[in-house]
Amino acid sequence: MARDSGTEALAELAQERVDHRFKGLPPDAAGLTVAELTAQRRNLFTGGFATPVLALSAERLEHNLALMETYAARHGLAFAPHGKTSMAPQLFHRQIEHGAWGITLAVPHQVWVARAFGIGRIFLANELVDAAALRRLAAELDADPDFRFVCYVDSVRGVELMDAALTEAGAGRPVDVVVELGAGAGARTGARTEADCAAVADAVAAARTLRLAGVAGYEGEVPDADPERVRAWLRRLVALAVDFDRAGRFTGLAEVVLSAGGSAWFDAVADVFAEVPDLSLPVLKLLRSGAYVSHDDGHYREVTPFNRVPAEGALEPAFRLWTQVVSRPTAEQAFANAGKRDAAYDLDLPFAQVVRPSDGGPERPATGVAVSGLSDQHAWLRTAPEAELEVGDWVGLGLSHPCTSFDKWQLIPVAEADGTVVDYIRTFF
Repeated sequence: MARDSGTEALAELAQERVDHRFKGLPPDAAGLTVAELTAQRRNLFTGGFATPVLALSAERLEHNLALMETYAARHGLAFAPHGKTSMAPQLFHRQIEHGAWGITLAVPHQVWVARAFGIGRIFLANELVDAAALRRLAAELDADPDFRFVCYVDSVRGVELMDAALTEAGAGRPVDVVVELGAGAGARTGARTEADCAAVADAVAAARTLRLAGVAGYEGEVPDADPERVRAWLRRLVALAVDFDRAGRFTGLAEVVLSAGGSAWFDAVADVFAEVPDLSLPVLKLLRSGAYVSHDDGHYREVTPFNRVPAEGALEPAFRLWTQVVSRPTAEQAFANAGKRDAAYDLDLPFAQVVRPSDGGPERPATGVAVSGLSDQHAWLRTAPEAELEVGDWVGLGLSHPCTSFDKWQLIPVAEADGTVVDYIRTFF
């Protein structure tokens, strides 16, 4: 799909009507278009928003987008951020505006969403053997000569299934594939040995509908990952590309794709990819980190490579979930109206950060307040003697794991530091 069509699809999002589908928005905004609500520039705290409501920081979002653009450029990396984090086409386009080569995705549904919004380069970091999805992919490729698509292959059987489905579909363009090198015994997908990878590459060469475009993998699955083990696996990946090139496997290409890079080890990817020797073709060194766009206050705050390379900058957590205290049964306990339906909890419980008193007083740190558990629609708050917390107060929670934060909210306000809401991000999970 052409970029112009994607721009039109984005514009149509702004004409969507606010209604019961969208949590946390002002009740009196029902019936307005998203564009009309945005133009009102309501305040998140005084403009009628109802708790719980998840918000993104406008300033921190922009900071993170710019930081990774600079990082990738500094290290000579192309960047295809993983879109499964947000599934937000508005953010996809902002990432591309900030220099991204394209968008990485994980399953066919996500590809169709990206295509509906004009994304012209997609890296599918997964195997694709579903015949129905392959028929749709063949049609997309044949209809748009500018559409670039690359996906994993890791088995001879998978290659055979792809070729059969694409042949039956009458595919006119070959599908570019990269052989996935597994990260080790007990890791996730990927051919386990170099010999296995060579067998898969042979199968691709024999398939009329496929073209070998490079090699790839995911270093986040390296068992007992540490800098040495991760770099050792990345060097295996580079060596595989070199061996394939020497064997003349990359024919008819403009460039060889070499791809890795989650959100925990992209510094190692940058270091090892800088060592890639000259091949017979230019090398597209493709980084795929995705969680950076919102970052977080838990898991990714702990594992981000910027902790190891602070001179390169720092990501900033952009999410805050606002919830309201609805019960204060004892001095040691309170309950707020956000739970598992609203907050990520698969890696860490939310973190109580700030309190906005119901009487309009100034925001203050959530001293002595901690989230001890979540029910479906309640946060269990443990309160120490120094905690100042009353029924009606708003509590701002930091979250861990962007992927399971975005997927609980269909329309997310983007607020400036003073609370002014300047945009709304639509997600498609």
